[in-house]
This record gives sequence, C-alpha cells and structure tokens, in this order.
Amino acid sequence: MIQLGRIDHVVLRAIDIDGMQQFYCDVLGCHVERRQDEIGLVQLRAGESLIDLVSVDGKLGCRGGAAPGSTGHNMDHLCLTVVDYDEAVILAYLNAHGVRVGEPGLRYGAQGEGPSIYLHDPQGNMIELKRPPHAVA
Repeated sequence: MIQLGRIDHVVLRAIDIDGMQQFYCDVLGCHVERRQDEIGLVQLRAGESLIDLVSVDGKLGCRGGAAPGSTGHNMDHLCLTVVDYDEAVILAYLNAHGVRVGEPGLRYGAQGEGPSIYLHDPQGNMIELKRPPHAVA
C-alpha cells in the first residue's frame, strides 16, 4: 500500500513567468529555490513544498498545449496551509496588494475542516489559503 504525506510540488504553466514569480514571492512569501532557464523552469519554495513555474514557450511548457487563460486552466486550485492564520490580517494584506479574493469559509482539507480563503494569482489560477482545524485562531 502507498501512504501519502503532503503535497511535494505543484507545476503551473505561465504566460508571464516573471509576473507569476513576483506574485508568489512578493505577495505569498515564497522564495526562488532553483532556476533552470534553459528549460523555462523556476522552482519556488512554499514552506515544505515547491511551486514550479514553467514558461509556456519554454522547453517544458510547450509540451502542455494551449496556455492558461480565461476559458481554461491547467489546475483547479492549489491549497496552501498558513501558519498563524488570522483571517482579518490576511484579507487586509491581500486587498492591499490588489489581489482578487473570494469569500472566506469553512472547508474540508487534508487535516479536516477549517477556515480558508480563496484568491487568484495574476493568471487566474485559484489558490486556497487554509488554517488547519486544530490551530488556534
């Protein structure tokens, strides 16, 4: 039997890899862990996981077909747990950065039901920021 742990990485195909890197680093607090410009790949550290950004016109990205856009995405959403989750602080921060935010709510995830907020990155990919159910608000 296979026993899964946590998300290792998610790969997002990007039209504007620099804009995506700026969003994930400057707004969500990731940092560049590794670059492979020859194949169009930037790997961002997101806590214990990685978010790989692949340029749609790079060696890897061109294999994936049409670029993401308003009528189609390469992923439904990415859920990231947030340490010291404070909904009001998170919403104020995202709004200050002009991020398109959805309705906060209680949603079920890998660690059970807990509060979360949906938002969108610059290319329309949906991201869920989630607090584990056992964390103190």
